[in-house]
Amino acid sequence: MAAVVALLAAASVLLGSGTAEAASLTRVTGFGANPTNLNMYMYVPDNVAARPALLVLVHYCGGSAGGIFNGNGHDYVAAADRYGYIIVLPEATREGHCFDVSSPAALRRDGGSDSTGIMSMVSYARQRHPVDPARIVVSGFSSGAMMTNVLAAEYPDVFAAGSAFSGVPAGCFATTDGSQWNGQCSSGKLIKTPQQWGDQARAMYPGYAGSYPRMQLWHGTTDTVLAYPNYGEAIKQWTNLHGLSQTPGFTDHPQTNWTRTRYGATTTDATIEGISVSGVGHELPMSGMIAHAISFLGLDTGTTQPPAGSVIRGVGSGRCVDVGGASQANGGQVQIWDCHSGANQLWTRTAAGELRVYGGKCLDVSGRGTADGTPVIIWDCSGQNNQQWRFNTDGTITAAGANKCLDVPSSSTANGTKLQIWTCHGGPNQRWTR
Repeated sequence: MAAVVALLAAASVLLGSGTAEAASLTRVTGFGANPTNLNMYMYVPDNVAARPALLVLVHYCGGSAGGIFNGNGHDYVAAADRYGYIIVLPEATREGHCFDVSSPAALRRDGGSDSTGIMSMVSYARQRHPVDPARIVVSGFSSGAMMTNVLAAEYPDVFAAGSAFSGVPAGCFATTDGSQWNGQCSSGKLIKTPQQWGDQARAMYPGYAGSYPRMQLWHGTTDTVLAYPNYGEAIKQWTNLHGLSQTPGFTDHPQTNWTRTRYGATTTDATIEGISVSGVGHELPMSGMIAHAISFLGLDTGTTQPPAGSVIRGVGSGRCVDVGGASQANGGQVQIWDCHSGANQLWTRTAAGELRVYGGKCLDVSGRGTADGTPVIIWDCSGQNNQQWRFNTDGTITAAGANKCLDVPSSSTANGTKLQIWTCHGGPNQRWTR
């Protein structure tokens, strides 16, 4: 195992591993339950979609969030810039930087290992951005591919699809002696029936009777780190979970040494898709592969246009006008929060004096109030004067109906401070930049 870790760590250098503080990759702390001390990084493109997809991108043994972001996962990053989806990148911190897909805690839903921390990251991203719940997907390489299978088995109600490069079936790496390495599985000698593999996955979320994610599986035929027979075993598992025959309904060769088989639906959004890569070892993904994964995962569908508008930043706090929890409901509270240019922070000024967010909601003085301390919320745009705002030369923003200023109470600079109107005095807590 040490040799494998060293090999993959060296590979990350060759791929341009970068540091965890790489440009545009943001470290997130305090994101929720994190029993195994994972690090969380997130990438939110400048032009995030109005209802973005969310990709969980999981690195290999010996890797890092920065390594996969700047290296062999960078095609996912470039596509995020194009299509406006958000990427969450978990980072293992234990020795060897492998993800736990072996322990009993790792192999049950909310069991208290790495998968629990990763799901906290997903919840954090969903709270901060208006993520489309039907487009939450996961992809990973090697150790990350094993985690991809585990997450899809444990949280089938969250993930719509997965793409695993050089992995093993969910549960294949199970151990009971504290080791994280299962030599029988890694060597491709753990052979089971489709029903047995399916039951092993179902045991990770007992009682669940719903559908399972669509799954794309990639493997090189000469892989000696996670041997090629694991590819066939994973196909057994996922076809069984979907109640499908192991006989493909479609076979083709997108590239000379690729054999692609599809099960169930046989179009780009196949139920199960397997790609066997002849003459290739533990080197995936290679050129052109992530483009196929992006299409399979549905990351290139939906809106590709960024929401209009710009952020409004407080002079005193340095934080931005933000709709709390990315709510789109009438009455959603407006606050200050770290600037991230998400859809809930992009405001469009109209000729009528409105400040619109999400296209059809307006910055609104609650209840058409005029008293100091009246809350500021969002509401369906109505054309009333409690939704009209004037930008003044001193940086203040005046609510036309109340003739009072957009104000941060008590000059607070804390995330989540709720905004109000107050008698104008031009202090830093009433001045804003766009």
